[in-house]
Amino acid sequence: MTIKRMDHVSVVVDDLAAATAFFTALGMTIEGQAPIEGPWVDRVNGIEGVQVDIAMMRTPDGHGRLELTKFRNPQLVALQPAIAPPNALGLRSVMFTVESVDDTVARLHAHGGELVGEVAQYEDKYRLCYMRGPAGIIVSLAQEL
Repeated sequence: MTIKRMDHVSVVVDDLAAATAFFTALGMTIEGQAPIEGPWVDRVNGIEGVQVDIAMMRTPDGHGRLELTKFRNPQLVALQPAIAPPNALGLRSVMFTVESVDDTVARLHAHGGELVGEVAQYEDKYRLCYMRGPAGIIVSLAQEL
């Protein structure tokens, strides 16, 4: 059996409003928001009493989706270090192709985004950078040249 598609990436955040604003500034739109809880959620997560609020974000082309999840119960579990470096194990980043890296960096900076390194050019093909957003999420930005 083959995969039909990658549906979405889910990111746990501590401030759903700030995360939604950050990804809206990036150019995504809110597809839907909802509180989620119940026995099926407990079974899927392997945790009793799960209560979350989610915001499903969609890219302008309609193909990419990002689920932002805020746990109301149980409490969030802090990772060490809280702001992991780019070489930490696990999901490294979510990459977006943008029209202008400079404009996008400025918009995201206004919503708390910070450059991880600097904007760099790869050959004559791309301008690239990593930005850290809400909950330490690393967002990769690529501008095709």
